[in-house]
Amino acid sequence: MTIAAAVREILTEIGEDPDRQGLQNTPDRVARMYKELTAGYLISPNQIINGAIYDIRYDEMVVVKDIEFYSLCEHHLLPFFGKCSVAYIPDGKVIGLSKIPRIVEIFARRLQIQEAMTVQIADFLNDILKPQGVAVVAEAYHLCMAMRGVEKSEASMLTSSMRGVFKKDERTRIEFLSLIGKR
Repeated sequence: MTIAAAVREILTEIGEDPDRQGLQNTPDRVARMYKELTAGYLISPNQIINGAIYDIRYDEMVVVKDIEFYSLCEHHLLPFFGKCSVAYIPDGKVIGLSKIPRIVEIFARRLQIQEAMTVQIADFLNDILKPQGVAVVAEAYHLCMAMRGVEKSEASMLTSSMRGVFKKDERTRIEFLSLIGKR
């Protein structure tokens, strides 16, 4: 069964007429939307690196903050969205600046839970760069919590994943959190 056919069936099951004027194209629109929102399955984060790792003598913190992301909760298929900040301390290698938001995007554009997404970003950067440390902090609003169940629309979720010196050295961790406005 295609996504469009499944959406058509859902419309019928909730008591709608999928042939009514406003819904006639909805199954195809929803199918295209899901392909866009789950595009992270179509590309490996390794593919987007494309040689953009450079040897350099730099051992200070690199931070990319407030990377907006949109994802789908794997439990309810409802959106969660927010901002992600990523830092690393190089150990002889840096990555092209635009690659970090693209890495966040790839992991966000999959069915996810925020905790796993945060860990996946940190682990991927740690594996490809072998830096002194990696830190990832994500803050998001979850429509599965706002629209249904507990119905708390103002609540946000904050997750972090620390590797290397960010985990071992409190001063490094505090510096990162201060730079992104979380301390």
